Amino acid sequence: MSAAPGVHLQGDLWLGDAPLMRNLDLDLPAGGWSCLLGPSGVGKSTLGRLVAGLPGPFGLHGACVASDGAPLQGRVAMMAQDGQLLPWASVLHNVTIGARLRGQVPDGARARALLAELGLDALAHRRPATLSGGQRQRVALARTLIEDCPVVVLDEPFSALDAATRLAMQDLAARMLTGRTVVLITHDPLEAVRLADRAWLLSPDGADALDLPDTHAPRSYSAPATLAMQAQLLARLHGMHPA
Repeated sequence: MSAAPGVHLQGDLWLGDAPLMRNLDLDLPAGGWSCLLGPSGVGKSTLGRLVAGLPGPFGLHGACVASDGAPLQGRVAMMAQDGQLLPWASVLHNVTIGARLRGQVPDGARARALLAELGLDALAHRRPATLSGGQRQRVALARTLIEDCPVVVLDEPFSALDAATRLAMQDLAARMLTGRTVVLITHDPLEAVRLADRAWLLSPDGADALDLPDTHAPRSYSAPATLAMQAQLLARLHGMHPA
C-alpha cells in the first residue's frame, strides 16, 4: 500500500438539479479516521460515493482532491453498509471478486491470510447465508482490505449489527485499517465519537466540525467524555429534520 494521502472537499454538493449541502470545507487527515455524521437523507452516502469515485446523479461544484496532488481514482476502496456479498459465492470468492471483475488472477494466498487474521479461515468455503451478521461484516472488511487502497470509505458498515458485535467490529476495523485514510459515514453518535480523529455534523447548510474528546481513538464506549459527547450529539441530531 502506498502512503495514504489526506483528502480535501470544498464546494457545494448537488443531487441532480437540487443542492444537498452548501459551503463544504472538509480536510480529511492523512492516515486518520474522519467521520461524517448526520440524519438520514442529508447526503452522507452521496459524499462517500463522491470520494470513492462511483457514478451517480450527483456532483460537487468545487473540488475533491488528495493532499499529495495525485488523482484519487484507483486509490479508494468502499465498504457498503449492507456488505453486498454475493449469496451464491463462497467467502473466499467474495473476498477476491474485485480481481475477478477486473479480469485478473485472484491472490488466493493473500485472501486466505486476511481471512485468517479476521478469524474466518475455517469459513472460506461457506456461503454468506450460513454466516452470522458479524462474520459477514468481516468478510466484507476482508474484501475491502485485499484491494490494498490507501483511502477507504466505510458507509454505515456496522449499522445492521447488535450493539456488542458492533463495538467488536469497530475495534477490529480500527486495528485493521491503521495507517489508511478512512472516511466513516454513520448516523450513530457513539460510533463517531469512538472512532474519529476528526468528525463533522452534516446539514444542508454544510458541515460543522465537532470538538472530540482529547483521547486517542478508538475510545472506550464507557468513558465519561465519550458518553458526554454522545449525549450532546444525540441532542443536536434530535433537532435536525431528515431530508
